Amino acid sequence: MTIASGNFLRVQTVSPPVHSGDEVKHRGEMKTWKKVALGLGAGLLLAAIVAFTVYRSRKNVVTVQTGKAQLENLAAVVSGSGEIKPKTYVNVSANAFGKITKLFVREGDRVRKGQLLAQLENVQSSADVAATRASLEAARTDAIAAAAALKTAQANLARAKADDDRAKLDWVRAQGLYKGALIAKADYDAKKAAWEAAEAGIAQSQAQIAQSRAQLESAQGRITQNQANLRRVTDVLDKTYYFAPFDGLVTNLPVREGETVVIGIQNSPGSTLMTIADMSIITAEVKVDETDIVNVQLGQPAEVTIDAIPNKSFKGKVTEIGNNAVVRSTGVSTSQQSIASEEAKDFKVVVTLQNPPENLRPGLSTTAKVTTATRQNALAIPIQALTVRRASELRETTPGKGSVQAASLPPGANSDDKKEIQGVFVIRNRRAVFVPVDTGISGTTDIEVLKGLQKGDEIVTGSYKVLRTLRNGASVRIDNSAPKKLDEESS
Repeated sequence: MTIASGNFLRVQTVSPPVHSGDEVKHRGEMKTWKKVALGLGAGLLLAAIVAFTVYRSRKNVVTVQTGKAQLENLAAVVSGSGEIKPKTYVNVSANAFGKITKLFVREGDRVRKGQLLAQLENVQSSADVAATRASLEAARTDAIAAAAALKTAQANLARAKADDDRAKLDWVRAQGLYKGALIAKADYDAKKAAWEAAEAGIAQSQAQIAQSRAQLESAQGRITQNQANLRRVTDVLDKTYYFAPFDGLVTNLPVREGETVVIGIQNSPGSTLMTIADMSIITAEVKVDETDIVNVQLGQPAEVTIDAIPNKSFKGKVTEIGNNAVVRSTGVSTSQQSIASEEAKDFKVVVTLQNPPENLRPGLSTTAKVTTATRQNALAIPIQALTVRRASELRETTPGKGSVQAASLPPGANSDDKKEIQGVFVIRNRRAVFVPVDTGISGTTDIEVLKGLQKGDEIVTGSYKVLRTLRNGASVRIDNSAPKKLDEESS
């Protein structure tokens, strides 16, 4: 150290303080920790700035799942549920009142056309038939006798005419002889009386002919009457016997021997003895919703599944389509209702099965899927990608992003138009742009696009909540790694 004193400069040397080794080491460690703390603070600050920047950049970005429009083979299918029924079946109902004396078949038996199935008690009807036949035979005998009497009367008339001709000639000759005084007055009178008697004989024979003819007509009338009575009582007797109307299977036999059956009257149906079904042609009778019936046509192919035969399907075709709607809740045809109903309605559709199995039984639950249309190499997208927007919504601006170009709207649409427009959101420059589309047939999961998209266009397919709230032109982030969830929230 240098110290100034007067005119002289005095130099004084000062020795530095001496520290111990532990104190020097401690000071070095303090400097290192300060540097580390400063580095950590700077890193945290930088991370916060980056996180805030990312958050701000993603604040208006919506996370979506996407798919692509691609060519597919589509098939439009209409489904309906119902039951298995034979094409031809008949309920053999009671045609007369009486007790069942004999059943010749059992449930499940196969029968031939004309085979005797059952018999009712018929003692009285058999007696009526026998009595009427006897009356008919008696009437026929009377008719034969009347015909013979008529022929006899006709022969008597011919003889009477011959006698009349002879008697007339005798009287004419007698007149000439009497004028010539060649015969007595008594002979003349006798010839005249004989001619008049012959004239009376002719009138008598004609009356006998008329009487015989009337008797014959009466006998013929009795024959006709007895024939009619015989048909009536025979019909009553025949109704105590029941025969198979065609070859088939006894699918239902609700009665037993000894039971009494009754005939149906007015709105009360009669007793059903059995059901005969022709199991050679089997159908699936299903109900199709009224919104789908317009697409169903005769001859369309169908695939039929039966609950009793799982994991197997059967081919068929539509052979009958009902014309009257059936109320779903009651099963009553609308033509039988006096007032209109706003309830859901179905239509009957009959599908005839091809090569049905032999173990089918009427009444089995079944489902038929009718293919109403097919498309080869059709441009298709997932059905869930379709959404609707109003024209005014499509012209809205996205906050913070400026004006967004509106989608191509139908002619005549304006910002106040409330008509909903069907379309999809297409990914363009990381934005979801609404594009109106025209659609065709719908498959199981995809739908045909007729106009508005091109092959390979990337479209928004989910989630449901995103599609419901997504705005035209919104910024999006694609995330197809996770399963689509309905409850996914937009950012």
